[in-house]
Amino acid sequence: MLKRGHKSNPRNGVQNCRVSVLVMSFTLMLMLVFVYLLLKTDGEENYTKTNNDSEKLSLDHELPNPKQQLNGFDSLVQFHPTKEFRNGTDLIWQVPESSPKGVLFVAHGCYGRAINFWDRTPECPDCIGLPEERLLVLNALARGFAVITISSARTCWTYGKELLVVKDIIEWWISKRKLEKLPLVALGASSGGYFVSVLASTMKFNSIVIMIAEGMFEEMDVKRDYPPTLFVHMPKDFGRKQKIDEYVEILKDVGIDVGVVECIEFPLSANTLSDRIPGLDQNLSGKLFEFLKGKGFIDKDGYMTRDGRAIKWKEVLEEKNTVSLDKHLVPHIQEELNLAFAYHEMTSVHSDQIFKWFESHIS
Repeated sequence: MLKRGHKSNPRNGVQNCRVSVLVMSFTLMLMLVFVYLLLKTDGEENYTKTNNDSEKLSLDHELPNPKQQLNGFDSLVQFHPTKEFRNGTDLIWQVPESSPKGVLFVAHGCYGRAINFWDRTPECPDCIGLPEERLLVLNALARGFAVITISSARTCWTYGKELLVVKDIIEWWISKRKLEKLPLVALGASSGGYFVSVLASTMKFNSIVIMIAEGMFEEMDVKRDYPPTLFVHMPKDFGRKQKIDEYVEILKDVGIDVGVVECIEFPLSANTLSDRIPGLDQNLSGKLFEFLKGKGFIDKDGYMTRDGRAIKWKEVLEEKNTVSLDKHLVPHIQEELNLAFAYHEMTSVHSDQIFKWFESHIS
């Protein structure tokens, strides 16, 4: 390569020209290969092996297009759940029309119910379909998983008799549907995450996902046959993050396959709520966005200034009476505001990573 200010010898001009062309061509080829590799891996998660062969997912933290998440399943799957009652609680389930590849049990958080995961349909007229819960189920069904959701007996899950009750329900349902040969996986959020972490010590799962919870590992004698565990959490909750980091090392020391997905805050826009909540149109979404921004609940860049639970947006909205809002949409909006702040909320944002975790541990 010629340095700036250098003059070449005229007698070697042709030879130098040929060498320069060859070097430039080779450099261009290397650049094209590099760009190709970047494009090929763009948007995919990267797995970094540790010395213990555990896996940590390294993510770009970008929020997937929420409108694609909401509407992308219309041609793939629709809700046709079945609701039943057993052992003193309700269960709601659906099996994909094509042959399922596995069974997914999902445990809600405190104050949740099985009805939160399913849209209102003739088969389930009291279902409410909260946005993140319903998207998790739609992702599961679209990927070929049969899904069963069960309601806790109380406000939050308990870790005594209820473990046996849920284990019996799952085993009974799997046998009834003749799904015994399929892999079984589980996902629990918050209280449900603690519950799943304990249930996995008494029931065989191919893998589990613990969401916005660190699990109960300090109180458990974790064995080598404990299932591969993926933690999906929000690092803004620093105390919980520290516990998860600690438990990751505990599980790794036992030889358990472990993964971590971190969910960070994202900015809202005028269309975010309509993109993620069925039945909420763009006009109302825009009005709510401007209202929240005008009250200082959203900053100039679109980020929530405080956790959705901490702000009195519903009370202020009713007081000002500037936006007419169906009360049935309030919990849906509340969930999305909580999610945008990213401190503690059920999330479907990283569904792709979650289900790739399940699929990678199906044998």
